[in-house]
Amino acid sequence: MVFVLLSIFAQANTDKLKQAMGKNAEFVVENGKTIILSTTIRNPKPIVIDKKTYSWIPHPSNLERKIVILAIPYYSKPSVVVLENGERVEVVQGSYKKESIQVSPSKAKPNPKNQERIKKEREEANAIYNNYSQKRLWDSTFMLPMQSKITSSYGNARVFNGEIKSYHSGTDFRAAIGTEIFASNRGKVVIAKDRFLAGGSVVLDHGEGVFSMYYHCSAIKVKVGEIVEKGDLIAFSGATGRVSGPHLHFGILVRGVQVDPLDFIAQVNGLF
Repeated sequence: MVFVLLSIFAQANTDKLKQAMGKNAEFVVENGKTIILSTTIRNPKPIVIDKKTYSWIPHPSNLERKIVILAIPYYSKPSVVVLENGERVEVVQGSYKKESIQVSPSKAKPNPKNQERIKKEREEANAIYNNYSQKRLWDSTFMLPMQSKITSSYGNARVFNGEIKSYHSGTDFRAAIGTEIFASNRGKVVIAKDRFLAGGSVVLDHGEGVFSMYYHCSAIKVKVGEIVEKGDLIAFSGATGRVSGPHLHFGILVRGVQVDPLDFIAQVNGLF
């Protein structure tokens, strides 16, 4: 079903936009997911959700339109956002699972030295994410970094050695050590090193606040500052960092928000 918005929005990507039956809202989106709206208005107002501001950017395949990618934070509380034209977007709680994972005690409860390392690495990453390329570096659909079975989905509550530590901020692919990992789209390498929790890490800046992450790698084939093309070999999978076994953790960040990467790809690819 295609949704036609009556005022400033002439169309919307509808893979994850659902009519809100009896909830006084035109669209419903789960926390951690993405919705994309499109308009022909020249200067539409930015949209604010959960204190985050989302600006309109050029449509990737239609020069007459602009889009806004609304990335709903995982910890967003149920709410209703009123858009400029009076349409409403309702944010609801997704049905995410809980999973227990056994890892090395030193990874589950890092010592003070490693806690400081984690803090430093997080601050370094956040500084990079806040200084993204303003120009879009991609002009085609996104691809998966490998073709393999998904072993853990986005959003699952992570219980490490019996204690809830976090939620799963990406999607895990089954991958024996040494499996090739490919760039999901054209982008600039902004992180390419070993980190305490993520292990061997590659992060690509795709521009306009969109980043892709590839974690727990055994070997990295790119360097910071390189421009890689979609499908380029960037790393090999491994079992580095906080893991229970070899796999690839694949993530997508949009304007500082970790979203379901498979949902994001479906949304963006629907624009082409």
